[in-house]
Amino acid sequence: MAVRVPVTRSEPTANRSLQQWPLLVVVVGVLAGIAITLLGDLTWRLGCVVVGMSLLVGAAERLVLPRRAAGLLEVRGRAFDVIVLAVGGLAVLVLAMAVPGGR
Repeated sequence: MAVRVPVTRSEPTANRSLQQWPLLVVVVGVLAGIAITLLGDLTWRLGCVVVGMSLLVGAAERLVLPRRAAGLLEVRGRAFDVIVLAVGGLAVLVLAMAVPGGR
């Protein structure tokens, strides 16, 4: 007697990847901020602001998007995820503004 294995049709990889756009927005923003900081002594503050704002955008995305649409931004509960992203973003922004510029 042969055992029949049910065939499951999964979504194409491209569709699954597109569902991760909230995380992609945050990662691209953070990488852009890091790239800006590496351009020189005059751009580090702007790069830090871009990183901090990207984390805050991630917090906003996690707050407003439904659970299924949040994708890999969903780590724990909604409140935990939003608090961690928001505190991280605000910390980067505050430190970027608090460090004195120039030499």
